[in-house]
Amino acid sequence: MTEPNTRSAAKQLLAMRCGDLDELLARAAEQGAKRALASLGLENGGAARDIRELRDLLDAWRDTRRTAWRTAIKVTTTATLAVLLIGVAIKLKFMGGPQ
Repeated sequence: MTEPNTRSAAKQLLAMRCGDLDELLARAAEQGAKRALASLGLENGGAARDIRELRDLLDAWRDTRRTAWRTAIKVTTTATLAVLLIGVAIKLKFMGGPQ
C-alpha cells in the first residue's frame, strides 16, 4: 500500500460512526473467542459443560491437597506430643523404665 492510500484508509476508519466501530469490534472479539475455543478443542456445544467439569475437578484437587496438608500437620503434631508424653512418663517412672 502506498502512503496516500494509507492516509485515505485512516481517514475512512476515523470517519466511522461509533456504532459501526462497536459492531466491528464486537464481531472481531466474537471471532477471536471462537478461534480460541476451537484451538482448545471446545468449539462444540458441550464446551460450557466441559469447562464446568474442569473447574469442579480443579476445586476437588485443591480440597484434596488442603486436606492432605492438614492431615500431615495433625499426624506430626500428635506424634510429637505422644513422644513427649512417653518421655515424661518414663522420666517420672510411670512406665517401669530404668530405675
